[in-house]
Amino acid sequence: MGLSRKEQVFLALLGASGVSGLTALILLLVEATSVLLPTDIKPSQPAGSGALSPAAVPGPGISSYTSNAAQAGESLQGCLEEALVLIPEAQHRKTPTFLGATAGMRLLSRKNSSQARDIFAAVTQVLGRSPVDFWGAELLAGQAEGAFGWITVNYGLGTLVKYSFTGEWIQPPEEMLVGALDMGGASTQITFVPGGPILDKSTQADFRLYGSDYSVYTHSYLCFGRDQMLSRLLVGLVQSRPAALLRHPCYLSGYQTTLALGPLYESPCVHATPPLSLPQNLTVEGTGNPGACVSAIRELFNFSSCQGQEDCAFDGVYQPPLRGQFYAFSNFYYTFHFLNLTSRQPLSTVNATIWEFCQRPWKLVEASYPGQDRWLRDYCASGLYILTLLHEGYGFSEETWPSLEFRKQAGGVDIGWTLGYMLNLTGMIPADAPAQWRAESYGVWVAKVVFMVLALVAVVGAALVQLFWLQD
Repeated sequence: MGLSRKEQVFLALLGASGVSGLTALILLLVEATSVLLPTDIKPSQPAGSGALSPAAVPGPGISSYTSNAAQAGESLQGCLEEALVLIPEAQHRKTPTFLGATAGMRLLSRKNSSQARDIFAAVTQVLGRSPVDFWGAELLAGQAEGAFGWITVNYGLGTLVKYSFTGEWIQPPEEMLVGALDMGGASTQITFVPGGPILDKSTQADFRLYGSDYSVYTHSYLCFGRDQMLSRLLVGLVQSRPAALLRHPCYLSGYQTTLALGPLYESPCVHATPPLSLPQNLTVEGTGNPGACVSAIRELFNFSSCQGQEDCAFDGVYQPPLRGQFYAFSNFYYTFHFLNLTSRQPLSTVNATIWEFCQRPWKLVEASYPGQDRWLRDYCASGLYILTLLHEGYGFSEETWPSLEFRKQAGGVDIGWTLGYMLNLTGMIPADAPAQWRAESYGVWVAKVVFMVLALVAVVGAALVQLFWLQD
């Protein structure tokens, strides 16, 4: 005997409630996913997206405006206008803006502290009246400059925190962290996580990022930046062979120029006085002799101060053994990019390539690189200097040289201290670990609610049928 219509309705409602309830349960258990909720910060673009990247605007540094401090402030207008174009106008007043000064201003502060104060006052006035949220101007210590460059590299590469395929935020192994080698005009920095304790605490910088603690070795060598090195090299040659005609082994053969002698001795990096017998203007002639050039460059270092000492680089500066991969950027990259040495060539090839370039005639090189006259004469000296610094100074050997990469970007982000500085000041890299939460899309949430309501309606309907209809 078949089911009555009342019994069919009852069973249909029970079945509908079961299907709806099961569907809602599946949506509840399966569709939710783990997401990152940043701690105490506004959400930002993920590392490697390229959304956070410093933009360079060419021009002299603010330390060059010693004769007119007001112009130092006005010189920032172009940079500020470039930045405002990239920011929606409604966000201008909410955009934190900072000015950090590095080695050029550190040197000026040593030489003439009142001039440095006037320049800081001028830039503060200009940025303070601009349509942004100006937080102030400051002079960065060399240690901070190196540490912020390290943060930039590892933020760009995503080696501080990663989102795993299992849906969890994890800290990558410490071995994945990359060291940072920076070279500006006045200083150069080395920063990395060593394999053991840092014995000289003055070279240690500590961070807490994404819930993990980091202790990095970092040291800044003031006066060892590219421009100051070239000036010190030239002065050293003048002091060793005072004559109206200076034969410069690091300038290519056939190159000749006339230089004012006085300005070479104005830098705090130069600890000598001009020979009285020399005229105010000096004629300099290139000889293209890389062997003599290396000898002159080595005079800029005090290698003997580290003899008999372990964990020592040069000038008596403590340095633990090198560890891991390194990214060399700024003037390291620009010099080796010009010399076509950014493809991880072995040390022997790098050395041979630079020596071959240094022995080319100036006229041939000048014809091969039109429009690059401003820096062309210095690539031989810069290349041999970088080679000496990395090999004899920091201790990169033939075996460890492959760990060096000369890069302009890391994960699509331009490398420099500025991005790390900004991330630190704005708190965009939090100290605490990212929080895990369960979240789902709006559509999934609506579907789950609908099926739960349908299940409830079906259950109530079945109960009513049972109570009132089937009892008749």
